[in-house]
Amino acid sequence: MKHSPRLWTVLSCSLLVASLGAGATACGSGDNNPLSARPYDAGDQIVFNQPSGGRPTDPDKPLEVTSKGAEARITDVMAVDTHGRRLAGELSAKGDRWHSTVPMAAGVRYTVLVSTEDQRGAPGQRTLTFETTPAKKVLKVEFGPDEGKYGVGQPLTAELNEPVKDKAARAVVERGLVVDAPAGVDGAWHWVDDKNLHYRPKDYWPAHTAVSVRSNLEGIKISDELHGAASKPLKLEIGDRVEVTTDAASHYLTFERNGEVINTIPVTTGKPGFSTRNGVKVVLGKQYFVQMRGDTVGIGGSEYYNLPVYYATRVTWSGEYVHAAPWSVGSQGYENVSHGCTGMSTGNAAWFYENITEGDIVKVINSIGDDMDTFGNGFGDWNMEWKEWREGSALLKGTQEGRSPVDQARLRPTV
Repeated sequence: MKHSPRLWTVLSCSLLVASLGAGATACGSGDNNPLSARPYDAGDQIVFNQPSGGRPTDPDKPLEVTSKGAEARITDVMAVDTHGRRLAGELSAKGDRWHSTVPMAAGVRYTVLVSTEDQRGAPGQRTLTFETTPAKKVLKVEFGPDEGKYGVGQPLTAELNEPVKDKAARAVVERGLVVDAPAGVDGAWHWVDDKNLHYRPKDYWPAHTAVSVRSNLEGIKISDELHGAASKPLKLEIGDRVEVTTDAASHYLTFERNGEVINTIPVTTGKPGFSTRNGVKVVLGKQYFVQMRGDTVGIGGSEYYNLPVYYATRVTWSGEYVHAAPWSVGSQGYENVSHGCTGMSTGNAAWFYENITEGDIVKVINSIGDDMDTFGNGFGDWNMEWKEWREGSALLKGTQEGRSPVDQARLRPTV
């Protein structure tokens, strides 16, 4: 007969007790079993190198716990700071010493729980609390964009108040910037420069999901004298998957929502010498009215213009819009006559304006113009190949796609 695991345990216990005799209590909880006792106070058997309840201590000084003599051995040490972060450490094989292996956080309170056992195996415990001194210099992180609803192309941004150049310090920063995304979404941070990072997934965000980002850097040592500061978290709601494609050669714009084409609009784009940039752009914002002047973008002489423009959707900081251009209706669908913007009739522009959202994708193809910059003129992040994007991460550079740095370490051959 096949026994259930629970029945087998009971029978095994019964047989063991019977074989040991009437006085045996191997599976019981009698007074002779030291493991059944409540932990005793191990304060007389262990020593901390931090004063409990005293003046704040230097976070760069390692935390140490040692046992006194052979009366007891340390079995575990759990040190947790104000934010619930556990301090990594190492316990000696003999159980006579534990020490932290990473710097402590600055300006926090630690609670340390030490577990021991005496020569009979009876458990002991001791708790210590202490504070660390605040940091003199802090790294602040401001996340972007503003909280709200965005299209599937919206990257996350992190702006630092201090430059971070060292690779090891950058890795600490990245580790502390936590992005919560839908399951199965592969994403990465990319260092734009010493003070700015962008985060995007390999492909666009899944439609109708939520994305959030927070910092776990508060108090964490980033480099000498520089520790992380508290940061405000950010949550974005992702809307429909809207992809707009403007074909500068055919002079038509295709508006796609969630995989379905819902409108095709005749347009005009930049004429020779002012050709519209090719590539993927992300909607930066919308303005019902903009007074557009050529001198604001370096255009003068015979090409100078000063026009009232309505239903303007911005895609670059240098002044490229999708907007109403009633003066060029005769050219829309036939030729390119603008100074770089995508123009359409007022009715079509009003429809476009009502159906487009910040973070939506606007792609230009078949233009004779330059390619969209990856950074500095809006969000051209999607024009960079995923492999190259990962190379801009201090954590993922040099790792194989789909494997974390920890996985990579496991795969390294031993010497």
